[in-house]
Amino acid sequence: MMAGISIWQLVIILGIVVLLFGTKKLRNIGSDLGGAIKGFKGAMKDGEEEATKNIEKKDDDLTATTAKKEETKH
Repeated sequence: MMAGISIWQLVIILGIVVLLFGTKKLRNIGSDLGGAIKGFKGAMKDGEEEATKNIEKKDDDLTATTAKKEETKH
């Protein structure tokens, strides 16, 4: 006995799902899921860009602060 699911079992499950929900509803679910994933990826990209900008700003602030301290010492 195999521990995994065979291709025939997957085909039967897919057939039952199509009979229960219908192809139109499954298509809508698929497009909604795709849109959600696309939105999530966009939000992640925006978050990374914002984080990069914040890091660059902190680096600039640190450089300016260090320069002021050096001017004060001389």
